[in-house]
Amino acid sequence: MTKKLWITLSSDDMGLEGKKIVRKIMQQWINASDALIEMIVLHLPSPRVAQKYRTLYLYEGPMDDECAKGMMDCDPNGPFMMFVSKMIPSSDWSRFYAFGRVFSGKAETSKKVKIMWPNYKLGKQEDVYEKNIQRVVLMMWRKTEDVIDVPCGNTCALVWIDGCLVKQWTVSDNANASIIRSMKYSVSPVVRIAISPKNPADLPKLIEWMKKMAKSDPLVQIFTSETENIIAGCGELHLEICLNDLCNEYTNVEIIKSDPVVPYKETITQKSDQTCMTKSANKHNRLYLEAEPLNEDLVLAIENGDLKPDEDIKKISRVLQDKYNWDQHESKKVWAFWPESSGPNLLVDWTKAVQYLNEIRDSLESAFQWATKEGIVAEEQVRWCRFNILDVELHADAIHRGANQIVQPARRLYLGAQMTAQPRLVEPIFLVDIACPQDSMGGVYQCFNQRRWVVFQEESVPWTPMLNIKAYLPVSESFWFTAHLRSLTSGQAFPQCMFDHWEMINDDPLDVKSRAWPLTLNIRKRKGMKQEPPKLEDYLDKK
Repeated sequence: MTKKLWITLSSDDMGLEGKKIVRKIMQQWINASDALIEMIVLHLPSPRVAQKYRTLYLYEGPMDDECAKGMMDCDPNGPFMMFVSKMIPSSDWSRFYAFGRVFSGKAETSKKVKIMWPNYKLGKQEDVYEKNIQRVVLMMWRKTEDVIDVPCGNTCALVWIDGCLVKQWTVSDNANASIIRSMKYSVSPVVRIAISPKNPADLPKLIEWMKKMAKSDPLVQIFTSETENIIAGCGELHLEICLNDLCNEYTNVEIIKSDPVVPYKETITQKSDQTCMTKSANKHNRLYLEAEPLNEDLVLAIENGDLKPDEDIKKISRVLQDKYNWDQHESKKVWAFWPESSGPNLLVDWTKAVQYLNEIRDSLESAFQWATKEGIVAEEQVRWCRFNILDVELHADAIHRGANQIVQPARRLYLGAQMTAQPRLVEPIFLVDIACPQDSMGGVYQCFNQRRWVVFQEESVPWTPMLNIKAYLPVSESFWFTAHLRSLTSGQAFPQCMFDHWEMINDDPLDVKSRAWPLTLNIRKRKGMKQEPPKLEDYLDKK
């Protein structure tokens, strides 16, 4: 067989048996790298063809400007447009290569460029920087090769512009350029670990390397505060790899780590059972508001980018009316989305003929952002909520309705409204895909029975003795799941976990007799909050 395939094996290789010799033959006959490159060359469209239709989705500016035209034509003489998709560290981790693809123009040494963050809006001075490209390099496996320029349609790396870059951004030399849409991932950093150095003197070094790791890995997030330093990853294994690299390869710092922590979210399940009201500290201003849950389809549309908060309000209004049955007047008065000005929480103005309302709008939006970032149950991020401003009574003198008088009462009002709308916790859910022989099914179900799980698909793989099982598993139940499953199946089951969706916990998290209260209590203890549930009268004022 090897002679017919023109394969030559050494005497040592011929002595192998089973899978090992098959692997050796396949490595020579159909090498993975050669096969992949050949498929790319034969089956993927060239940049000149692909960018004609991909630009319509990727470029967020008008399609008739010169940058869009240059991207569509893949024009090497057009404006320079490049999307940086990954930050690759240098060998000593002192700097990063900004690796990406050139869509238009040329990446040239010494060129002055504009670096745009994902939230950049054309015409504004925020989230934009100017730098000079010191070097342009081609990434050749583990080596880099300096070049003078790289034309569009190719990938390359820019050197010494990483000071203002994190993860993914757009680079251009055109003053009127807009951003290229950032990539989205099918997984999400839903598992967290708090770490600290054994020697407190190593803390600055540890934080510095955590920030560098967050730059190089697009799926790692870090949160640093005075009390704790948190690193978030996609799962237990991902975090284990990150911490191993952090401790053994980069810093040589011994660390103390906590047990894995799952970030929950908060939501509401019904409309507020009363009109909520708060007074400003000087008692001269009153705010009236109610909360209600958003339609689930609308939440998914916002999270998936089908409804973009940065679009024209007329377009947003039309989508809300046609697809989600919103009232015509309400749909035109959406003030803000949050978190990050693009999340699935809405602030809507229901007021009519109110004086001075626009003067306090910034204060109301700031309080809205604060309250949706730290909810009423356990200061977790809020999801799925809509807040309707019903009425405001403001003092005629501007000095009595400043931000210092509005922000704190407004935040209390949003939190109180959440309490009146039956708050709930929402937990992340993994989709678990398991391949195993039929005789190992007993161990699989034994493992599942000790955790909260829902099997929704079980089918046999044709022409094999294998079964494929798909199930939903809460992330909080997934710790040490892989090791446990393999121990029960003698290593014959191969699980894969990926984040799938958020699911509501139906019990009231603020009722000390409910099954959700211990979970709420643990989160509040970890965050140093009060151990007793909040009271509505602490947030709302009496009329």
